Amino acid sequence: MRTPPIMRHTISVLVENKFGVLTRVAGMFSGRGYNIDSLNVAPTHDPKLSRMTLVARGDAATVEQIVKQLQKLINVIEVTDFRDYEYVDRELVLVKVKVSGKSRSEVMQITDIFRAKIADVQPKSMTIEVTGNENKVTKFIELMENFGVIELTRTGKVALPRT
Repeated sequence: MRTPPIMRHTISVLVENKFGVLTRVAGMFSGRGYNIDSLNVAPTHDPKLSRMTLVARGDAATVEQIVKQLQKLINVIEVTDFRDYEYVDRELVLVKVKVSGKSRSEVMQITDIFRAKIADVQPKSMTIEVTGNENKVTKFIELMENFGVIELTRTGKVALPRT
């Protein structure tokens, strides 16, 4: 018997911007044994509302359950599973890379090719800000690993439907 494919799913949750909403959403995931790969939460253009963008792994049935459970939560206004829609997504990463006199210009060239920005320069390191879809960000990080990644932080994915 074939097992259903486990895939990464992006889910957008529009919620009331109130105390405890994030705790309820995270509690729903942990209480049912679902893992969140990434989570981004911020107010929308309406300060009464926030948008959560979550990335979770699961087969189609699992994601369907996640969506149904999210829709039942207090303060949740709308849940969108982006597997059914075209969407635009981005992620921001800050990556601190080791540099020397020889490697500095090469790191700067790669940064320029990826349309990333140098956020900080120190004698032995550079911090670079890269924004893009997951593939672009992952490829940039892979290239920077050749120089030595000292540390990095990621915002997690944010997404909006195209329609």
